[in-house]
Amino acid sequence: MSAAPQPRSLFGEILDWMLAPLLLIWPISVALTWLVAQGISARPYDRELGEMARNLGLQVATESARGTQNKARYALSAEAAALLRADESDTVYYQVLGLRGEYLSGDQALPVPQADASIQPWDLQFRDDEISGESVRVAYLWVAPEGQTGANRTMLVQVAETLGKRSRLTNEIIKGVILPQFVILPLAVLLVWLALARGIAPLNELQRRIRRRESSDLSPIDEGRVPDEVAPLVRAINDLLARLDQSISSQKHFLADAAHQLKTPLAGLRTQAEFAQREIDEGRSSPSELKRSLQQIALSSQRAAHMVNQLLAMARAEDKEHAARRSMVNLSGLAIETVRDFVPRAMEKRIDLGYEGAEIAASQLRVLGHPLLIRELIRNLVDNALLYTPNGGTVTVRVVEDPFGQVVVLQVEDSGPGIPESEREKVFQPFYRALGTEVDGSGLGLAIVREIAQQHGTEVTLDDTRERRPSPGHETPGARFTIRFQAQSQQALPPPAQE
Repeated sequence: MSAAPQPRSLFGEILDWMLAPLLLIWPISVALTWLVAQGISARPYDRELGEMARNLGLQVATESARGTQNKARYALSAEAAALLRADESDTVYYQVLGLRGEYLSGDQALPVPQADASIQPWDLQFRDDEISGESVRVAYLWVAPEGQTGANRTMLVQVAETLGKRSRLTNEIIKGVILPQFVILPLAVLLVWLALARGIAPLNELQRRIRRRESSDLSPIDEGRVPDEVAPLVRAINDLLARLDQSISSQKHFLADAAHQLKTPLAGLRTQAEFAQREIDEGRSSPSELKRSLQQIALSSQRAAHMVNQLLAMARAEDKEHAARRSMVNLSGLAIETVRDFVPRAMEKRIDLGYEGAEIAASQLRVLGHPLLIRELIRNLVDNALLYTPNGGTVTVRVVEDPFGQVVVLQVEDSGPGIPESEREKVFQPFYRALGTEVDGSGLGLAIVREIAQQHGTEVTLDDTRERRPSPGHETPGARFTIRFQAQSQQALPPPAQE
């Protein structure tokens, strides 16, 4: 069994989403700073190194123009060589190669450019290389002596320098940029924390306002005192409070009506019991009178039991979770079973109770619903029809299946007095009973029918079975209740699971 998810802190989640990118970007910023610092530190030293190479190239070109073959002419003077090596932190190398690539002067260990490097006279170029395992920065150019033409008539001049000064300058730049960030980063985290705490304060205030409310206070929350981002949530809560208030008011009204309706049979029970006891005490009771009192007690207890059963059925119909447990239901089978259950009662009133429609085996359509609730719906419709149909009347339960497989229609019609159009909406209200009738009912049956129908995504329609005639002596119009359920084809249903 999986563990229940732990509640998450909105404050902590927002803080994580704000700090995580900040902490992720910080090392990227350090790497980018290092790359930029390398570029910045290299520029001035590359410029100085290039000037040295260019000056040496000019000297080599001048000596070559004089036509001398003395290699010592291409060597730096003692003063110039001493100047190159005056830097205590870095070592400077130089090299001069002749027209045929022969060594003329300088450091022989200095590598030459790659063979596929382009040769452009007097084009100063830079590369990174190594001398004796030590990294150096090399500035080189091809020198074309006066009177010499062609790419093969050039001399190579190279000046190389180790990277000590560059590394130190790079480190200084990184320190100057990164060290303040060690102060700025905690300060930024603190400011984010304070900003979040201040931003979430209205939520805490809203929480305190709700906690201070009485359990009976279902008035709407003031939306003007909450941030715009929270206003939709507050509106949803206000909508829930309004529906909850309406539901509680309906329940209170329902309980008050139920208590009032139960008073009558309970009062009758008590009255008949006290009357029978008084007659026995006074010695005036006869078997016939005692039997009559017991019959009244039985009738009152039957009314009370019927009222309690109807109340339980109403509560069951309003239970959304109970109604959500659904399966495929054969509506014809439920209708036939219900009719059979009411046959004895119909025979007592000499009412012709019958069923019309598809047989159980021949039924090809099913209804997705709760079997107990649908059975309760049919029972209440039949019970209501038997209550209002006079002796010798007719009650018909009908199930009609759509040949296109879209709906299954349930109809219960009777030959009773019918219901005027002005009262057809009222009869579905709890505890309402039509005026002018002497029927002893609970007034909950049709309310239960409507609630179950709505739970199954459909409505109950009510009309007359026959045309109303104002003249006396004609047949009563009767009442027809019709419910259209969404159908499911039996052929399209999945096979039952094998246990």
